[in-house]
Amino acid sequence: MTGLHHNLHDIYDEVSRRNPGETEFHQAVYEVLHSLGPVVSKHPEYVDTAVIRRLCEPERQIIFRVPWIDDSGTVQINRGFRVEFNSALGPFKGGLRFHPTVYLGIIKFLSFEQIFKNSLTGMPIGGGKGGSDFDPKGRSDGEVMRFCQSFMTELYRHLGEYTDVPAGDVGVGMREIGYLFGQYKRITNRYESGVLTGKGLTWGGSQVRTEATGYGTVFFIKEMLTAVNDSFEGKRVAVSGSGNVAIYAIEQIHHLGGTVVACSDSSGYVVDEKGIDVGLLKEIKEVKRGRIVDYAEARAGAAHSVQGRSVWEVPCDIAVPCATQNEINGDEAGYLIKNGCRIVAEGANMPCSPAAIKQFAEAGVTFAPGKAANAGGVATSALEMQQNASRDSWTFVETENRLEEIMRRIHNRCLTTAEEYGQPGNYVAGANIAGFIRVADAMLALGLV
Repeated sequence: MTGLHHNLHDIYDEVSRRNPGETEFHQAVYEVLHSLGPVVSKHPEYVDTAVIRRLCEPERQIIFRVPWIDDSGTVQINRGFRVEFNSALGPFKGGLRFHPTVYLGIIKFLSFEQIFKNSLTGMPIGGGKGGSDFDPKGRSDGEVMRFCQSFMTELYRHLGEYTDVPAGDVGVGMREIGYLFGQYKRITNRYESGVLTGKGLTWGGSQVRTEATGYGTVFFIKEMLTAVNDSFEGKRVAVSGSGNVAIYAIEQIHHLGGTVVACSDSSGYVVDEKGIDVGLLKEIKEVKRGRIVDYAEARAGAAHSVQGRSVWEVPCDIAVPCATQNEINGDEAGYLIKNGCRIVAEGANMPCSPAAIKQFAEAGVTFAPGKAANAGGVATSALEMQQNASRDSWTFVETENRLEEIMRRIHNRCLTTAEEYGQPGNYVAGANIAGFIRVADAMLALGLV
């Protein structure tokens, strides 16, 4: 694979060979290894001790059957996954994704990314991820509950507040977390509130957790702008997606003076030149579980929808992809560059393809990878774990302030690390190297485990 330090070629080849067909995982590993050339030149012990090879191999991969009964009485079978990738810094921590595209390679890529994201927060949490090919869309509450109970009946034996702490992700919101936690409590006969995060506020949840990933991404962009003596004022922003991350990113951008003129879902996108109405978007997507076209109909005359096209066609100063992996490829990157976009920050996990990232670098577009920009979600999950451990509950303002400070530290850590390794202003290199060094040093300290 071109572009890798000569000491890292064999590691990447081994990962590709041992994980056939898992293209997203290969992509995630390559992106990190590509950044580590300056590190292994300066610190060959990371190669000599096989710490990088060990880091690319999960500690544990769990795959299991999830049988459940739908409302018609028909038995359904799904597949469940949990990849516990690295616990050198603390218990495995990462969300659960329920979506029909889920397979082992997706979970492995998400889990690998989570190692470095969690490391960047500076908090004592390792990296893991899980999920299922179950699709909650269109399912009744009863069906979702029965699936979650069956899923947790198997997974519970691998969890614990000092072992592995899941949270939500795509398709797993507070409803699903509630059903999962209820089954865990029923099976174990213990109220271990720290075993799952993203809980409701009345039963162990944290303020700001719902908003955290979207807010945190925007706080990171705010720091990017501040670093070049700029702000959100007057900025035109496009956001992909219209789920939890997108909604709260839009809300915080508006609060900081920017205007989000477009957002999307899998059917297309909507443009609202006066700024997306967050209250209306929440009602349509969270209450009515509707589509983005419903927003355009509700704002007839002020907004219009475009079906089957990419939101990245809409001219913007800042792009915030908050939907799914590889949603911005070379073509979409070309639209953004042509239309004058200056900043791209990933609210989702790996939404930009390698070709897109290369184009951004060549065009001088400042790019922030998801492992840094969207780390606010897991950081606030760790704050929820702190509150659970101390039987405490913090206010919204206190938690939001702590989240903003964490994102500021992550931003500064990325910049200073990139500078130290000869790549000033390169957020990808800074995030990968800073996240790697903290985990690798912990692994060396713990011995060959």
